[in-house]
Formats: sequence, C-alpha cells, structure tokens
Amino acid sequence: MNNLLKQSAFVLTLAALVAFTTACNSKAKKSDSESSTALQTATVIDTSVVNVVYFHATRRCATCEAVESVTKETLAEVYKGKVNFISINREHEKELAKQYKVDWQTLLVLKGEQQINLTNEAFLNARTKPEKLKALLQSSIDSML
Repeated sequence: MNNLLKQSAFVLTLAALVAFTTACNSKAKKSDSESSTALQTATVIDTSVVNVVYFHATRRCATCEAVESVTKETLAEVYKGKVNFISINREHEKELAKQYKVDWQTLLVLKGEQQINLTNEAFLNARTKPEKLKALLQSSIDSML
C-alpha cells in the first residue's frame, strides 16, 4: 500500500512537471512568432535629416531607461519635433544594428554619413548628471543642423 502511494505521488509529480513544461514552451513559441512579426516591420532611418537613434535590448536597466528618457525630453524641449528620435530594439532588428556596427546599447546622432556616438557619456550621465547629457546632445545635434 505504501509503495502504491509513492508511485502515485511520483506519477502525479511527473504529470505536473510535464504540464508545466508544455505550458512554458507554448508561451515561448508565441513570443518567437511575435518576434518574427517585429522583424518583418524593419525601421528605416531617413539620413537626410538629423536623427537620434537609441539601440537597446528587450530587457533594460534603470540607466538604459534614463538614457532614453533624458534624450526624448531634450529633443522635445529644445528641438520640438525638428529632430527625430528612433528607439530600436537591437535584438529584433539585427540587420539594422549590424549596419551601424551596434553590439550593445548605443546612442547615436546621425545625419548622412556623419555619426556621433554618445553612448559612453550617455550612460555615465543619464541618471547622475542629466543636464550634462542634455548639453552634449545639443552640441552634437547643433553641429549637424
């Protein structure tokens, strides 16, 4: 009798584990299909105008979010729609990331063949000295206008 209870408990545990694993896999497959849809709608960057392009990962830390927030705020306050902000998930748009030689979170100011990489300064200052990042963005953008 005791042996039968142990076997039943083992079978129930195994069944629960299989059900849990199957449920997780079906969610993962849905995410993969959502990702492929995102890949089909690739971002196009108009290089005839000034763009501030932020390449990021799907999961972002507080500093990553601050870089985007300070950048958007600066563009809205100073340039009022005259400069494009483009946020790109580099994990979904791998070809575009490859085109700009991006392997990590990256903040670029672009126009034509000109490219200014503000990544290091952005990550150093976004949370602790946002005014410094704002000034750097302004000087970089103004040099391309």
